[in-house]
Amino acid sequence: QVQLVESGGGLVQAGGSLRLSCAASGNIFSINVMRWHRQAPGKERELVAGITSGGSTNYADSVKGRFTISRDNAKNTVFLQMNSLKPEDTAVYYCAYNVRLGISSPPRNYWGQGTQVTVSS
Repeated sequence: QVQLVESGGGLVQAGGSLRLSCAASGNIFSINVMRWHRQAPGKERELVAGITSGGSTNYADSVKGRFTISRDNAKNTVFLQMNSLKPEDTAVYYCAYNVRLGISSPPRNYWGQGTQVTVSS
């Protein structure tokens, strides 16, 4: 069983910073891709950033230049450093890992419980 636990959310004023983390536990063979998504009230969930097993990163245009995704492979942890936060960044942030549980197992996605980020003006 794979479990993803997120932390680091909170309330911050516009222009401030937060650092989110998501640690995976369980019998994981490999993690292909780590992603951060967010969902604002009344809106659909959107992809914020992703990082591949090879270290390639991708960001939504709305956060490019302000957010940085990174990973610690030894700890099965992904981070999202969020700088210059704006009120429109307010959302529940979810991590999602594409995980292979065994060498012969197909990869599948696992989701964290979400952490609230609120940016006040």
